[in-house]
Amino acid sequence: MFRINILTKFLLCRFFSGVGLVMLVVCGIIFAVTFVERLPSNPTAVAALYESWVRLLEYVPMFLPLAVFMGTLFTAYNLTKSSESIIVSSAGMSPYQSARPFLIGAFLIGVFATTVINPYSVKISSENITPDHLQLIDNTIWLREESNTGYITMNAKNMHKAGDILIFEHATVYTQNPSFILTSRITADTITLSDTGLSANNATIWESDGTITQTNWSHETMLTPRTVLDRYLQPDQISFWQLPEFIHRMESIGAPVRGHRVQLWTLLFLPLTMISMATLGVAFSQTKQRRNYSFGIKFSLGIITCFAVYFLINMFNALGSTGTLPPILSIIAPPLIIIAGSGIFITSFDTI
Repeated sequence: MFRINILTKFLLCRFFSGVGLVMLVVCGIIFAVTFVERLPSNPTAVAALYESWVRLLEYVPMFLPLAVFMGTLFTAYNLTKSSESIIVSSAGMSPYQSARPFLIGAFLIGVFATTVINPYSVKISSENITPDHLQLIDNTIWLREESNTGYITMNAKNMHKAGDILIFEHATVYTQNPSFILTSRITADTITLSDTGLSANNATIWESDGTITQTNWSHETMLTPRTVLDRYLQPDQISFWQLPEFIHRMESIGAPVRGHRVQLWTLLFLPLTMISMATLGVAFSQTKQRRNYSFGIKFSLGIITCFAVYFLINMFNALGSTGTLPPILSIIAPPLIIIAGSGIFITSFDTI
């Protein structure tokens, strides 16, 4: 039976406290700034609070590695300042053994972020889909469908979700016969897409013979809100649990899924990324001083290092998204480089 000794539990608690404090400060700042920005555009303060909460969850993956790094450094600083690190060492724990709880804690945070936070964030953010969540062409929404009767193409400037339907604003629909000849053009302030097809009230219709009518319009189509969202949603708007099936389904119809593969491997190896940031924090916390611990200098160097690490991770992600590197290699290479560099530094550092 697996049992955790008292010192490991103590270090785990201190680690979670340090990371939690950093997360609380960062989340508080982001939430406050977002709330102030969203307050004028929402009818009530409650709606602004909810939108700020949704935005905050979208930002969590961006600053979570930084929070783990700074939480590790902050925990090590408190242990050194209170001389608790001396007690841990005198209990027979080597520097590697004392760092193990930090790595375990970072791994658990990564697992929780991938399996719980990501699906929850996607679930609540998908309730209010906007063009910001879609992969657009020239900042415009384009839909196209081919059938035995011809082709239908729709262009819209904006879109939002209302229950189980999608509402396209300032939309134009072009219908063509199988010979690609334009048969009609339909414009409307709003065009609705439901499971039964497209429809619009008070639409203006230009026929191929030059006649213009203004009436209600509807058109049966195989497009549904679900298929449109599946085709055009950004990779980070799909839950970790749904990504494998989504990638398989999109590959079967020939849709590009390289970005979605990168997102899948990013979430799958997020625990490894958290471990690498905790390892980096342990490396920065190495010191020969038991008093006058220069936390300010290490904090500043840590921020600079985090920016460099963030640039490294994004560079590899870009290489994976463009196909220069295999997606899995572009995701696991940065944390492995960080762990190797930090491990070399820890090994060469004289902690006595």
